[in-house]
Amino acid sequence: MSARRLAVTVDLLAHLRDARDHIDRHYELPLDLDQLAKVAGVSKFHFVRSFDATYGETPIRYLTTRRIERAQDLLRAANLTVTEVCMLVGFSSLGSFSSRFSQMVGESPTAYRDRWAARGGPHVPGCYLFMRGGLDPGGTTGPISGGGNRAI
Repeated sequence: MSARRLAVTVDLLAHLRDARDHIDRHYELPLDLDQLAKVAGVSKFHFVRSFDATYGETPIRYLTTRRIERAQDLLRAANLTVTEVCMLVGFSSLGSFSSRFSQMVGESPTAYRDRWAARGGPHVPGCYLFMRGGLDPGGTTGPISGGGNRAI
């Protein structure tokens, strides 16, 4: 049976939505299927099949899409290097980030940033974002939460 033809129960939909919301809130963290399935309260294999049947893409593809969308926002609006953006959105490898970005957007992150910079739009200096607490000063874990520990 195809994953897209799998019947997902109404009870499971709320749990899948919780997992999707978790991805949206914590995209910059190193999330894996085991953690996401735990949020949904099902096995990782059932989670992948059910998520795909409900949302039309796997959880990891959804996570990657969120990360690339956030990277696009940062490349358009902030004066950050491609490497800084790569780390801020949760990629651990500049090569994999650049490759996925190019596949999904149709141009490299550098070309994308330069094209938007040429339009003359306002850019928030990266140092300002770091000073105001909008980004982790180490540049590797993403936006700072209001303090305390984040649950994964």
